[in-house]
Amino acid sequence: MNSTRIAAIFAITYLGIALGHVPGLKLNRVGIVLLGAICMMIFGGISTPQAVSFVNWPTVFLLFGFFVISAQLRLSGFYDKIANGLSGWLEHPARFLLVLMGVTGGLSAILNNDIVCFVFTPVVGAALLRKRLNPIPFLIALALSSDIGAAATPIGNAQDMMISVVARLDFGRYILWCVVPVLAALGAAYGIIWLLSIKNIRSASPPPNEPAQKRFTYNQAHTIKGLVILAVVIGLFFSSLPKEIIALAAAGVHLASPRFRTEDLLRLVDWPILILFVGLFVVAGAFQSTGYGGQAVQWLARSGLDLNVPHTLVLATAALSNLINNSAAVMLLLKVVDLSHPATGYLLALANSFGGGFIIVGSVANIIVVQQARELGINISFRDFARLGIPVALAALGGLLAWAAVMI
Repeated sequence: MNSTRIAAIFAITYLGIALGHVPGLKLNRVGIVLLGAICMMIFGGISTPQAVSFVNWPTVFLLFGFFVISAQLRLSGFYDKIANGLSGWLEHPARFLLVLMGVTGGLSAILNNDIVCFVFTPVVGAALLRKRLNPIPFLIALALSSDIGAAATPIGNAQDMMISVVARLDFGRYILWCVVPVLAALGAAYGIIWLLSIKNIRSASPPPNEPAQKRFTYNQAHTIKGLVILAVVIGLFFSSLPKEIIALAAAGVHLASPRFRTEDLLRLVDWPILILFVGLFVVAGAFQSTGYGGQAVQWLARSGLDLNVPHTLVLATAALSNLINNSAAVMLLLKVVDLSHPATGYLLALANSFGGGFIIVGSVANIIVVQQARELGINISFRDFARLGIPVALAALGGLLAWAAVMI
């Protein structure tokens, strides 16, 4: 193992994650991370057994299980039915915004928030355009409420699942600790977005020529099956059984489906996210094995920036989430902060979710909403998103810091 080469590969990989691309190449963040992991093995001297040992497999299995659970509900038409149902509130924009954010935040707490955004954006965006309402603030609200709502439970997004597994957080205690700042953040987000958007709520744009989108016919029996299995899974999470085994068992039940083909279910699994996490585990694990991470934390502490102090951890997590994306930020911080106290895990989960709302690249959910909107001819600019995202994120993080001051 060559520590100097490993540190160099780590730095180059995270620089690539921050940039989001490599000039002259077609690599995205997933490709950059995967290439970084490969370089760790080829040039850093990391052996195959070492690389495998760096990966937190319970996190990967938990993610996979929930991707299959979400895929079954999507094939059942559950997401499309909910998204279409939201359109019935369009006569009253203020109520529609409230319902949209409440439903999005709630679903994101118990299902994968990226999938919620992927399915809801085109349906909601097209309905808004047909109603001659400005879709931009509503779609940004969709992304932000997804970011915030996902933090209410340790299964709302990929990085919070990882934090929960690595820090061994109790499912029920996590919810009790986090639900108050999440509800406060959602309330603040609604007020801020409505006040800043009320003057531009109407649109003169003509109804869109909607691009073809894969829709799934609603099947009540299989939707009920999916929701019952989800409820059982969440109920079992309050037990001492390993969460990844519970999720894999549920995935196994869905894979043995009399209606949905295996390839259809697996086609809806977010494989790039799984690959991203495996690659990040290898890259971050290799760097941690050099000891440089611990030395950097000690140097920061001597300089007055102790990452184990709550307000420092919150601010550092939010800043890194917008610099290198919240998944990469969490992976890095998990290797260097003290997770012996559950509150550290709660703060890390909430801060990366809240902080991911500052700008478009802060979270995958934001990027999905912007990309899906673009296919409808709706251009959400960096400025549009930041205009609402920054005040909402600041209010959410401020509430989190106040809650931490009371609880810790």
